[in-house]
Amino acid sequence: MLKLLIFIKKGLAKLLELAVILIMAILVMDVLWGVFSRYVLGSQSRWTEELATFLLIWVSLLGAGVAFASKSHLGVDYFVGKLDPQARLLAEVAANVLVAFFAIAAFIWGGSILVKETLASNQISPAMGIKVGYVYLAVPISGVFIVIFTIETIAEILSGKHDFTEKED
Repeated sequence: MLKLLIFIKKGLAKLLELAVILIMAILVMDVLWGVFSRYVLGSQSRWTEELATFLLIWVSLLGAGVAFASKSHLGVDYFVGKLDPQARLLAEVAANVLVAFFAIAAFIWGGSILVKETLASNQISPAMGIKVGYVYLAVPISGVFIVIFTIETIAEILSGKHDFTEKED
């Protein structure tokens, strides 16, 4: 079961990573076009700044999912490293459970409400003419990825794949 979970996680992580790379490339091209159109053509395209904002939202939130997949998210583990192995295991599991609950409550549940209410209000972006609720879909989608990767991490910890026997100095 753990092997299947890790296989699925790796596939999702790779897909998410590629999506972030693609969005980042589009963001760079958009900003370059905005600069070019402003300084060379004399008038900046209306939509470039808005698109850059929307893409930055997506790359930031999906990038958080990538960070959780590769376990490179910010963490302060100095004090946890001073604990005995059993306490470290408990602290790691507790931290990941808290992250999962936060992602479920704030990202998935709260983000879904945000998307639903924004779509219901029919809020349209001024320059691009798209529904802003679609931009906010990044919030619950990133929450789903964070929860999946956190569950995988908890399963990995509980299966003994993590080594908590070495204490940090």
